Amino acid sequence: MIPFRKLFLIIAVFSFSSCSSIPKNTSDGCSIFTEKYLWYKHAKKTEKKWGTPINLQLAIIKMESDFDWLAKPARQKLFKVVPYKRPSSSFGYSQAIKGTWQQYKDETGNKYALRTRFKDSVDFIGWYTTKTEKILKISKKDSFRQYIAYHEGWGNYKNYKSNQKVIVLAKKVEGFSNKFKKQLSKCSKSLTTRKYVIF
Repeated sequence: MIPFRKLFLIIAVFSFSSCSSIPKNTSDGCSIFTEKYLWYKHAKKTEKKWGTPINLQLAIIKMESDFDWLAKPARQKLFKVVPYKRPSSSFGYSQAIKGTWQQYKDETGNKYALRTRFKDSVDFIGWYTTKTEKILKISKKDSFRQYIAYHEGWGNYKNYKSNQKVIVLAKKVEGFSNKFKKQLSKCSKSLTTRKYVIF
């Protein structure tokens, strides 16, 4: 018989790894949610709460971290070889920076939110895109401009036309969003009726 403490540790490790591992195919929404069904429940809840389409949630995460829960910006290098500091405090699925993440926690009351947790990350994206809609009058159906605001911030959004790099990234996000939307239209019914069972 396995001691309780050891059994608890095994269950904890299994739960942590299963929730945090990167999906095998991060380019297919149906594949992501078939593998990570609880993620679908969280994304659906975010869509219902904030009105942010699931395909936009996935597109932003795809671009920001490619679903790597521990993603961080690459370190800058001194003299092109010596590892130096990171360019920002971006971290986790959503690549939210510390200050904006703290603002999210303060405004939503979700004080225990973690950037490494998918549930909190999609809720953050819902919150952020909602504020973008209110501040900049950008529809949540406009994935191109929503991503520019997400990447540049509300204050810097007005200068995006002079930033070719962010325009290229936003076009990629728009493509991801359209692709995810098309994919999910084929499997959303089966995902909605699926029952999650824990053995």
